Amino acid sequence: MYIKKILLAIVFIGLAIAAYFAYYVYNTMMNSNTAFNNDTAYIYVPSNSTYNDVKLQLEPLLKNINTFDALAKQKKYHSNIKAGRFAITKGMNNNDIINSIRSKNLPITLSFNNQDSIEKLAGRVSAQIESDSVSLLNAMKDASFLSKYEFNNATALGMYLPNSYEFFWNTSAEQFRDRMLKEYNRFWSPARNEKAKAIGLKRNQVIALASIVYEESKQASEQPRIAGVYMNRIRIGMPLQADPTLKFAAYQLPEYKNTVIKRVLNIHKDIVSPYNTYKNLGLPPGLIAMPDISAIDAVLNFEKHQYLYFAADAKRFGFHKFAKNLSQHNVNAREYHQYLSSQGINK
Repeated sequence: MYIKKILLAIVFIGLAIAAYFAYYVYNTMMNSNTAFNNDTAYIYVPSNSTYNDVKLQLEPLLKNINTFDALAKQKKYHSNIKAGRFAITKGMNNNDIINSIRSKNLPITLSFNNQDSIEKLAGRVSAQIESDSVSLLNAMKDASFLSKYEFNNATALGMYLPNSYEFFWNTSAEQFRDRMLKEYNRFWSPARNEKAKAIGLKRNQVIALASIVYEESKQASEQPRIAGVYMNRIRIGMPLQADPTLKFAAYQLPEYKNTVIKRVLNIHKDIVSPYNTYKNLGLPPGLIAMPDISAIDAVLNFEKHQYLYFAADAKRFGFHKFAKNLSQHNVNAREYHQYLSSQGINK
């Protein structure tokens, strides 16, 4: 009888322990452990992070970091940290959270618009992925990479086409650069390559001219006509005489640092620079800014006409008046210069 009581007590103790263990497991694994009000919270785990680094990010998001910690160690997450961007949904339990941050690296949409230098592009991209601007700039300007793919410091920016792209947040600088090369080569389809060949320009030359066209006009409807003017000038051996190239040349000089040129003057035409298209025939050595895809296609599909000149239209902001001869152009240019003077824009 006494032995029966002992055995019964052992059974009850065992059941109690099992019940407690079951409760502990349920509480650790199955109960909701999120402490935020939004539908979703995100954590960004940098490369080479430790488990403690991850815990520091998670602690404000969880009700009980200790139950998470216990399960993370049991599932060996603490020794297998993955870098990336991870989502935690409101109401998730510890098991779901660990599964998410261990294997569900979420992509981001990386976007950049018309940056006017590779340095600014590196800064824009670094604000969206893990890689810092210095690493990105070093990768973008790597001499062996540029030489291998027929770029140089003057043309390197042309490899990056303004758009939105899907990347993982923990993308390295080299991975970003290499992916953008693939996008560049994908953009240059057989059809676009054939058009470039037909108009007698290489890819880099097309983009250099497109950058001038884009700086002249943001109106996609007008860009093919402006491209046609420049192609006409190239055809007859006339200097491009593109005002945006003078601005670009000026901004490389110390005296124009931190200034904004609103009006191109004769003094700018005397700047000694390969980008001075008033003094130098043909295209400049590289692009002066990152053009839109519309401007690149405008060059490849330039409008065939007899115009050799254009001037900004004082009555239609953003548009231009075109002329076939210098006398008509001078009339158009004088009208615009009078408008600038009336607005107090003298430099």
